[in-house]
Parts: sequence; C-alpha cells; structure tokens
Amino acid sequence: MNELIVSKTELIQMFEEKVIIDSGKAWLMDNKIVDIIAMHEVDPKFLQDITNAKFYKIIIKDL
Repeated sequence: MNELIVSKTELIQMFEEKVIIDSGKAWLMDNKIVDIIAMHEVDPKFLQDITNAKFYKIIIKDL
C-alpha cells in the first residue's frame, strides 16, 4: 500500500483541483480507491471536531 501525508490545506486543494474525486461511493485518486485518515496530535475522543486535523494520511488501496 502506498501512503501520502498531506496538510489540511493540501487535501482541500487536491479536492478542488480534482486530484482526488468523491464518486459518491469512494474517494478516487488516479482511478484508484483511497482512504483518508485524520492524524490528530491528541486522542480524538477529547476533540470536539474530529475532522479538524492538521494532517491527513491518504492510503492508496491495491486492487
């Protein structure tokens, strides 16, 4: 599996530039399904907004 770590700003830019596409069923990057995981500095159960991380890990799934 390939992984890529990006900042929140970079992730937003990737969606705006259609590098990552939301198909409605999955996120796609280069026609491959990807998972996007928020990377928090503290345990998310203590955060009010768990989607507001500084960095995100994009995992490209092997098909």
